[in-house]
Amino acid sequence: METVQFKAKIKNGVIEVPKKYQGKFKDGVRVILVAETPKAKAVRYLDELMAHPLKVRGFQPLTREETHGNW
Repeated sequence: METVQFKAKIKNGVIEVPKKYQGKFKDGVRVILVAETPKAKAVRYLDELMAHPLKVRGFQPLTREETHGNW
């Protein structure tokens, strides 16, 4: 199977195959369309959790001493 990739505009429901590929494909082909969308802002999960912390009944955060205690 030969695969090529190119960008194209859809005009009246038609995608034009670039001239350099037109002679390579004569029979049936498989077409996969991927929409070009602006990149979404990456989700920063730590920032999201800090802004909206999970509430767990009975949770007690560690004290500074417990966090930095001797092992």
